[in-house]
Amino acid sequence: MGKLFGTDGIRGVVGENLTADMAFRVGQAVATVLMEEKGSRPTVVIGKDTRISSDMLESAIMAGICSVGGDVKPVGTIPTPAVAYLSRQEKADAGIVLSASHNPYEHNGIKVFSGQGYKLSDEVEERIEEKILSDTPMKLRTRGEIGCRHHGMRQLKRDYIDFVASTIESDLAGLHILVDCANGAASATAPELFGRFKAHTDFIHKDPDGVNINNRCGSTHLESLADAVVRGGYDIGVAFDGDADRCLLVDETGNTIDGDKVMAVCATDMKRRGELNGNTIVATVMSNLGLHEFCRNNGIDLVCTAVGDRNVLEEMLRHDYRIGGEQSGHTIFTALETTGDGEVTALQFLQVLARSGKKASELASVCASYPQVLINVEVPHSGGVKEKIMASPELAEAVKREEDALAGAGRVLVRASGTEALIRVMVEAKTTETASDVAQRLVNFIKSLKF
Repeated sequence: MGKLFGTDGIRGVVGENLTADMAFRVGQAVATVLMEEKGSRPTVVIGKDTRISSDMLESAIMAGICSVGGDVKPVGTIPTPAVAYLSRQEKADAGIVLSASHNPYEHNGIKVFSGQGYKLSDEVEERIEEKILSDTPMKLRTRGEIGCRHHGMRQLKRDYIDFVASTIESDLAGLHILVDCANGAASATAPELFGRFKAHTDFIHKDPDGVNINNRCGSTHLESLADAVVRGGYDIGVAFDGDADRCLLVDETGNTIDGDKVMAVCATDMKRRGELNGNTIVATVMSNLGLHEFCRNNGIDLVCTAVGDRNVLEEMLRHDYRIGGEQSGHTIFTALETTGDGEVTALQFLQVLARSGKKASELASVCASYPQVLINVEVPHSGGVKEKIMASPELAEAVKREEDALAGAGRVLVRASGTEALIRVMVEAKTTETASDVAQRLVNFIKSLKF
């Protein structure tokens, strides 16, 4: 991981460690590296979510790109995966998204895709970082060499919606759906997208005001969606996060259908249709024991990577696997896209639901969920404290003691967040009480460490 780029781009609190000046230099650096590789003027597609800071950062990045001779195609408020898709469609040299995904509104981020729609390689990220952090000014262009902004990009959003709608064959007739847009990027696309189908679809949290993104709504706060689904008699609820690359669902009883269950349901359908390449699901070490059990019971291989959709995708591409993702709702269908897409994921699941004639709760029951407790421990941003904790032999010994005590009837995972100053402690066990006790002991131990 670099000094600026984390596992999911550059993240920070706007006005503190993520500023307009920083965004300007990122724009300059991205365009300069692209120009070095291409040998001519590069073109960059830019999209954003609904945070109050996104307009400011977008303007700064566009100014930076143009100042060194790059052109920009701004597509406005749009899901993150749309930028990856449109970068390929427009044969652009890169795509940039301004979003901090599921984080609160005061945060924002800068994520860069290659012209092929994939996250940048470590080598390219390092070159961009070097230019951002260097005291050497980047070459400014003048006269006719200055970059320009393309106008009339509204059709590109429609192109993306057309694409997502085309990923399923079902018209979803007969389904009664409630969609939570998280007051984020899905607010700009989901109403038109779901309006293409015969399902009856209603929407909540689709009125962004710059500060209400992810605020007690969306995939990280399913309570209001679950309550509304039950009260309204809906067949299913769909929840996106702020940039709509994640999707979680709730069944007709208000229970959560997480990423593990989504993969289990969709992989079963893909296997039946002969589309489950390698007979494999790719998940992460955070996936529930229930997914492991499901795969064993259904003759499906399960490969687990380190946390992060980037790691999942790399494993999928390495072996041409077709479905993978994270429990948190990032699900990737490599036959369709180069990255996780919440709206594509929703349609894939809804198509299986419509075909099955079953209730959502029955469909998702193929994959059990063992009690799982996740506690985040805040640590200082500076001083490398997060890294020192993770390297601590004492912590490793404490984790081993707890795992030995579980005796195979559970598991422990302690990891550092790639985007926040947090240590995440996750414990699975046969009962919630046991998982909570183990997790809390480890949390207290981490807090007791002195660095």
